[in-house]
Amino acid sequence: MSIDNTAHNDIAAARGSDPGQRVSGVLGVILVVCALTCAFSTFLVLAGMTPILPTHVVVAWMLGVNALLVVALLVVVLAQTVSLWRARRRGAAGAGLHVHIVSLFCFVAAVPVILVAVVASITLERGLDPWFISSIKALMSNTVEIAKEYRDAQCRTVVREANLMAGDLNRARVLYDADRKLFHDFLQSRSAFLGFPITILMTVDGSVVERFDSGQILNVPLPTREDLQNASDSDATCLIPGNRNVFGAVQKVPELNGMVLFVARTVDPKAVAFLPMAEAGVAYYQVLEEKKLGIQIAFASMFALVALIVLLSALWFGMSFANRLVTPVRRLIHAADQVASGNYYVQVPAQKSGDDLGHLGETFNKMTGQLRRQHDGLVSATEVMDRRRRFMEAVLAGVSPGVVGVDAAGVITIVNPSAETLLRAGADELVGRPIREALPEVSGLLQEVGEGRRLVQRQIAIDRDQHERMLNVRVTSEQGDVSSGGVVVTLDDITDLVNAQRTSAWADVARRIAHEIKNPLTPIQLSAERIRRKYGKVIVSDREVFDQCTATIIRQVDDLKQMVDEFSSFARMPAPTIDEDDIASTIREVVFLMRVGNPDITFVEDMPAGPLRVRYDRRLVSQAVQNIVKNATEGIKGMADPEDRAAGKVEISLREEGGKIVIDVTDNGVGFPREHRNRLLEPYQTSREGGTGLGLPIVLKIFEEHGGGLELLDAPAVAEGGHGARVRLWFPFPGAGARASETAQTGSRTI
Repeated sequence: MSIDNTAHNDIAAARGSDPGQRVSGVLGVILVVCALTCAFSTFLVLAGMTPILPTHVVVAWMLGVNALLVVALLVVVLAQTVSLWRARRRGAAGAGLHVHIVSLFCFVAAVPVILVAVVASITLERGLDPWFISSIKALMSNTVEIAKEYRDAQCRTVVREANLMAGDLNRARVLYDADRKLFHDFLQSRSAFLGFPITILMTVDGSVVERFDSGQILNVPLPTREDLQNASDSDATCLIPGNRNVFGAVQKVPELNGMVLFVARTVDPKAVAFLPMAEAGVAYYQVLEEKKLGIQIAFASMFALVALIVLLSALWFGMSFANRLVTPVRRLIHAADQVASGNYYVQVPAQKSGDDLGHLGETFNKMTGQLRRQHDGLVSATEVMDRRRRFMEAVLAGVSPGVVGVDAAGVITIVNPSAETLLRAGADELVGRPIREALPEVSGLLQEVGEGRRLVQRQIAIDRDQHERMLNVRVTSEQGDVSSGGVVVTLDDITDLVNAQRTSAWADVARRIAHEIKNPLTPIQLSAERIRRKYGKVIVSDREVFDQCTATIIRQVDDLKQMVDEFSSFARMPAPTIDEDDIASTIREVVFLMRVGNPDITFVEDMPAGPLRVRYDRRLVSQAVQNIVKNATEGIKGMADPEDRAAGKVEISLREEGGKIVIDVTDNGVGFPREHRNRLLEPYQTSREGGTGLGLPIVLKIFEEHGGGLELLDAPAVAEGGHGARVRLWFPFPGAGARASETAQTGSRTI
C-alpha cells in the first residue's frame, strides 16, 4: 500500500522545498545584507568617520537609498507575514507555533532597536539644544553690538575732529584768499595735528582744490558726488569707504565758497574686520536656528531609516529562523494528522542534520511503521470478529426465543428482535440498562448464577403494558461466575403453549362433566314435573312449600343444563363458517339488542358510516361481541356507588387498522384486576360472583379460530384516576392495502 495523494501533497507542501521559495530566500538574504551594509555606511558618514562630508546632497542620497531598502524589506516582511496569516487562518499545521515563534523574535528584535532609536533621538535633541539657548544668542548679539560700538566710536572721533578742522578752515578764509601756499601749509599742519593722514578740500562736483596726503593710506576712495552734495555745513558726516580700515568724514566749509572738507584716518584692521565676521557669524547662527527643525527631522529620518533597516532585517532573520525551526514540526503535524485520519503509511522526510528534530522524525517514522503493522493485524482480527458478529446477529435474529446478553456489571449489551417483542421495548431502550431494571423478574435467577451455578432455568410470568406472558427463562453464565464474566438470558414464550395445555385439559374436563351431569338431569327434571302434576292437587297442607321445592328443583336443573351447554360449547367449539358479510351491521345488531335489554346504560357507537365487508363467521362473532358487551354491562351494574351505575356508559368502536379489523368495547365499570388479568382468559377463572369463567375463553377461542386474538386493557379514564375496562378484539384479513384503494373509489369497503 502507498501513501495516499492527499497525505503526499500535504507533506510535500510542508517541506518548503519549492525552488521558488529557495530563490525568494536567497534574494531575501542579499537584500538584508545590502540593507545592513547601507545602514552601517550611513552611520559612519553621519558620525564623521569617513572622508565623505554629510552635506545636504549626501544626506539626501543616503535618505533615498535607505528609504528604498526599507520599502523593499518591508515588502519582503509583509509578504511573509501575509503568508503566515493565511496559513493561520486556514488552520495549517504548525501555524500557531509559527506565529508564536515569529512574535517572540519580533519582540526581541524590536525592543532594542526602538530603545536605540529613542536614545538617538533624545541625544540629537540634547546635542542641538545647547547651541540655541538664550545665553548663546545674547553672546552673539553682544559681540556684534561691541563691534558696532567700536565702529561708531571711531566715527564720532573722526566727526568731532573733522568739525574742528572745518572750523579752522572757516577762520582761515583770509589766508585762503591771500596766499594759497600758506593756506596749504596751514592745512597740512592742522591735518598732522589732528592725526589725519589725508585731507582734501574739494568742490561739490568732486574737483580737488587742496590736498594733503602723508602717503599712509594708499588708494583711498574719494567720496561720491552724492556724499559731497549731502554734506552738512554744521556737522560732519562719517564715511566708511569700502571694507577697508579707513574712517572718513565730509563737511561743508561755508567760508570757502561752499567747498567740502574730506578727511580720513586708519584704524587697526583686525578691529575693523571683527565686525563683519561677527555679523556673518550671527547670520549663520540665525540660519542654523531657522533650520534646526529641518536638521532634527533629517537626522531623525536617518536614524529612523537605519532603525527600520535593522528592525526589518532582524524580523526577516527571525522569520527565516522560525521557518527553519517550524518546518520539521509542521511536517510532523501533517503526518500526525494523517495518522489520526487512519493513514498509517505516512512518513516524514529524514533530516540529515542529526539534531533533535531529525531524531524526532526518525522516531516518528518508526512509530508509524509499528502502528501500520499493528493496524493491519487489528484490521484482520476485526474482520474475523465482524464476520462472527454478523453470523451471531443473523443467528440471534432468526431464532424465536428472546436472547439478552448481560456483561459482568449486570448491564444489557445485546438483545435480539424476539427479546424486544417480549419485553415490549426497543434495543435503544434496553441496551445499556441494568438487567435488574429492564427485567426485574430474573433477579432471583441471576442471584443463583452468582452463587456458582452455571445454568438456571425457571418459568416466570412478566407483565408489560397490561400484557402478561409466561416465559421459560434460562440464565447461562459465560464463565460460571457473574462477577468475572457475563451471562446470557434466554426467554422462550410459552404462553400459548401453557394456555393450549390448560384449555385442552379444561376441555377434557368439560366433556367429562357435561357427559356425567347431563345424563341424570333430564330424569330429575321430568320426575320433579311429574311429582308436581300428580301430587300437586293431593297435597293440601304445606302446598306452598311443595310448590317452592319442586320449582327450585326444576330451576336448578335448568341452570345445570345451561352450564352443561356451556361446557359442551367450550369442549366442542364448532369450526367457523367463513363467509363474506358486513361486520358493521353485525356489531350494530348486537348493540341494538343490548341497548334494548339495558335501557339504563348509555351505548355509544363509533363505526364506519358505510358497510365494512370482510370474511368471518357472523354467528360466532356476534356471539363473542354480545358476550363482551354483556360483561361490560355487568361490570357497570357491579359498581357499588349508585351514581356510578346511573352514569354507566359502554362505547363500541369498529375500525380497520394495520391490516386488521379491530373491535374495542370500553366501559366505565369496575374494570379488570391489575395483576394476573390474563388468567381471566383461562376456563373457570372469573372476577364476578356467579360467573362460570367460560365467557372470555369462548370469545378468545372464537377469535383465535379467525386468526386473531383478545386483549384485556384498562379504559383511558384509568390513567386519569378513573375506572373502567377495555376489551380489544381483532382478527386479520388479506389484501387490506389493495382493498382500501377500491373502497376510496366506490365508497363501499369489501374485503
